[in-house]
Amino acid sequence: MGSRADSQMKGIENVRPEDVDAYKANYRCFTPGLQTTDVMGAYTAWAQTYDATLCSGRYNGPEMAAQEIAARVEEDLRHCVRVLDVAAGTGRVGTELAKRGFTMIDALEPSEGMMSILEDTGVYSFKYTEFLGLGENSVPDDTYDVVVIVGGMGEGHIPVSGIDDLIRITKPGGLVINVMRLEYLDYVEAYKDKLEPYMDLLHQKGWWQKVDRKVVPNYAFDKEGIIFVHRVL
Repeated sequence: MGSRADSQMKGIENVRPEDVDAYKANYRCFTPGLQTTDVMGAYTAWAQTYDATLCSGRYNGPEMAAQEIAARVEEDLRHCVRVLDVAAGTGRVGTELAKRGFTMIDALEPSEGMMSILEDTGVYSFKYTEFLGLGENSVPDDTYDVVVIVGGMGEGHIPVSGIDDLIRITKPGGLVINVMRLEYLDYVEAYKDKLEPYMDLLHQKGWWQKVDRKVVPNYAFDKEGIIFVHRVL
């Protein structure tokens, strides 16, 4: 029988018994009420065992994102497409992209502990250890052909205002691809009735064009994910 604390842990219902410990480890970075600095500290403390805990099969977001990008960029163009991996973590998205022929990959990851693991992948060129959506940052405007964010949306993570930054740093005609857990749209207060309406508003304003919105199975912990694809105008 789970503890009272477990019963208050959002999303833990129906998690397989063998995945419960991993889910709890992940939840430490997504607990409601955490400040951004707390979240980054939690990631840094977790960095050394992150990949073992959120292994493929348990967390499939990076592979999904790489497949989505590869499906939208012809193979003979991948070597000259500039990609920014936002909330890059330990570098799994970049590693998957490199397997598919992408060579111009940069990373944005505010956790120094995660960044230290990411650097060992050897697939990233420039690295930003900073945030999006929290004020000024050094990522230049109109720079990237593809901006991808996987698992960077959640409690205490990138705010809705970060969408403006994603658009700002993407070249006109470039793609912004956001892969996240579907249920966060229902219970993360920062996003509930806010994130998707704001994205739609920016579509109406002509900042970007909605290209795709699809729900996918087994994103993480057998839970559904959602992939948003937009083209910056």
